[in-house]
Parts: sequence; C-alpha cells; structure tokens
Amino acid sequence: MADVLKKVPVREQEPSVRAKNFEEVCYGYNKEEAMEEASRCINCKNAKCIQGCPVSINIPAFIHEVKEGNFEEAYKVIGKSSALPAVCGRVCPQESQCEGKCIRGIKGEPISIGKLERFVADYALENDIKPEKAESTNGHKVAVIGSGPAGLTCAGDLAKLGYEVTVFEALHELGGVLVYGIPEFRLPKHKIVAKEIDKVKELGVKFETNVVIGKSTTIDQLIEDEGFEAVFIGSGAGLPKFMGIPGENANGVFSANEYLTRNNLMKAFDDSYDTPIVAGTKVAVIGGGNVAMDAARTALRLGADVHIVYRRSEEELPARVEEVHHAKEEGVIFDLLTNPTEILVDDNGYVKGMKCVKMELGEPDASGRRRPVVVEGSEFEMELDTVIMSLGTSPNPLISSTTEGLEVNRWKCIVADEETGKTTKEGVYAGGDAVTGAATVILAMGAGKAGAKGIHEYLSNR
Repeated sequence: MADVLKKVPVREQEPSVRAKNFEEVCYGYNKEEAMEEASRCINCKNAKCIQGCPVSINIPAFIHEVKEGNFEEAYKVIGKSSALPAVCGRVCPQESQCEGKCIRGIKGEPISIGKLERFVADYALENDIKPEKAESTNGHKVAVIGSGPAGLTCAGDLAKLGYEVTVFEALHELGGVLVYGIPEFRLPKHKIVAKEIDKVKELGVKFETNVVIGKSTTIDQLIEDEGFEAVFIGSGAGLPKFMGIPGENANGVFSANEYLTRNNLMKAFDDSYDTPIVAGTKVAVIGGGNVAMDAARTALRLGADVHIVYRRSEEELPARVEEVHHAKEEGVIFDLLTNPTEILVDDNGYVKGMKCVKMELGEPDASGRRRPVVVEGSEFEMELDTVIMSLGTSPNPLISSTTEGLEVNRWKCIVADEETGKTTKEGVYAGGDAVTGAATVILAMGAGKAGAKGIHEYLSNR
C-alpha cells in the first residue's frame, strides 16, 4: 500500500538528456498511477481546492471519477468549467491555487490535482472524446479578439450557450501565448495546444487568422458593419519592457517575447527552419519569473551557457518552484542579488558583456517584498554575447487607441469590471493580460469565463 501522505511520483526525462532536446520534460501519469493518486483524495464536503481554482472546476468530483477509472466522466466534469484542461494541467501554478488549498496538504503532500487534470485531458485527446456542445444556436453573433487562453475560454463558454462566435487572431497560428510564449518542452504545440483548439472548434467556434484589430479592421467596424452584437478583447500583453540602461539597442539583446516567439512559433530550434536568431554561447536572462525560466531553458537547449540575473534573493523569485527546480537541474546558473547597469558593446555593435552590481535586501517596498539596495563598491563585469530581457510586458495600445470610448489606465491596460469583463464601451468586454498586464494562463481563463458570463447577461437582457 502506497503512503497516502505522499504524492505518487511523476516520471520525467533525465536532466542531462532533456537539456539537449525540446521534448516534453514531464511524462505525466499512466492509468494506474492516476488512479492511485486519485485514491489519496478524501473528497472534502467543503472543498477548498475549488475555491483556489480561478475557473471553479469541481475538483473532488473529477478526481472521484478518476479513482473509479471513469476517465470520460472525469473529462465531462472538467469540461463544464475549462476549455483547456491539457494546457492547465501543464502550466497552471497549482501549488499556489488548488493544491495550495488542499486539505490533504496539511498533514502531508497535497493531491497532484494538476497532474490528474493533465492525465484526464490527455486521455480525452487520445480517445477523441468530444466536448458537449449546444443543441442549436441562438442567432446572436459575438466577436472574440485573440486566440490565447482568455479568448479561447470566452469563445468556448459562449459557444456552449449557443452563440455564433468568431475569434480574430493577429498571427498566422492560433493559440496566442500558448503557442509563441511557452516552450515546446513545457507545452507541446501540435500534440496538445492544436488539439485543444480543435475541441473549441468542435463547439462551433470559427477562427480567422492574420487579422490585426486596429489595422485590418476595428472594433467599431465589427459592431457597425459586420453585425457582431458584442466583442470580447483577449488580446494579451505583448509589449515588452526594458531597463533603460546603456547598450540595450545592441545586436544580441532580445526581449524574452521576441526570443521565445522566434523559437516557438518560427521554430528556430529546428535546423530545417531558416529562422534568424543569435542563439548565443554565453547568455544572461534578466528577470526571475516563469518567462525568464522559459527563455533561459530555451537558450540552454540551443547550446549556451546560461545565467539568470535577478536583483532579489531566491525566496523572492516569482517563478514557479517547479520551473526553478528544473532550470537548476538542467544547468542554468543563478546570479541572485545582482543587477545590470550597462550592456557592453563591441566596435561592430554586438554584445560583448554586461556591467553589474551586487545587491542586498533592505526594507519592504509597496509590494511587500524587501527592496534591493546596491552594495557599494560591488561592480563587476560578465562576459556575454547575448542578453534576454524578461522584465514583464504591457498591452499593445493599438486596440485601445483605435476604439472610441474604451478607457485605459496609466499602464495602457483596458479598464474592465473583474466580475463581468464589462468595459466603458457598451457591448465591449475584456479580460486577461489586456486588462491585468502579464499574468498566468489560468487567471486569463478565469477572466475569459467572466467575460462570457457578462456578455451572456448583456445579450439576454437586450
């Protein structure tokens, strides 16, 4: 009998092997492992794990079905709340959400809710289990801008209610940040993301690619000329931030967004694709979030020696513990309490190094984290040929600047109601990173659900 206080271990690629390939790190559970892990759940009456889920999946119910071996029923339970379970099972920060609330975790390890969700979703994909769709359409047309997690969730929820939904995507491939932002070794594109999008298509959602709202057409034109009665903006936050230090315009300096997009969407990691990128042999990634870990682990797989440069300590790293752990296992070097002050450039305009200072933590700032303070006389230089800035992103102002009556805040984020996604323009709703700035996939999905609910209430009461 297994120890009920311990999670059933998950099989992974060996670090020394996976550091040289782009195949998925985690293998996930098989049937027997999933059922054994599910049997650890005590099926709480007041399930705090549901409270910790931004899309309110009935977690005890789906886990009970897994325990009984009813995997299709488990998928149906999850499908009532989530359009992207195979994605969420891989990239959600469960440790701070559902698993962080798990009662089993008080006297042992919490249930591996994310890994069980992944198992159920993968089972549904492998066995082509169809999502439950609306019996008929209600004749109302809704436009969704962006095919990332917020847009896909909103579109899927509205389609289940009978709406005729069209998703407009600026790029040539669907998926938004799921495709261009998250590396293949964490989230396989064709094996997982494309198939999850196919499930949304099966609900009746239509997709149009290469449509840049604000250039190809505008929100006002969608409403006035094309007969859409409501619009949901889930366009994400793709505008990168930089430090403003000397040398940032040198060849070999990337935003993490650009670096990951070239690798993921344009397949720079594949020798058969002619995608221009300075892969680098000595790379520094500035930042400590999940995107920084993704960029660092990508550069490592392209053959570089990689350093994470972060101005606070490991305790303050915003990245998931699992991502930091995997990065360390694979050989990424962490230069903590370190801050760049200048990027050094050679005579030909290419990066040759970086000036840095050491930091120490002072008093807490407005965020509650201790403020980093420069250690006097601690300047030093790192020899580099590539620098990747991973300092967060903000929404592109193209949509808001071309839409009459749409209010934005000082960070260029669209102002929208948290519960309904309602903006200052009638019939227009928004959610995800376009509203909050860069956040997690699951929070964007939660915003997509809120937007669908808000649009349904709006169109039902007209």
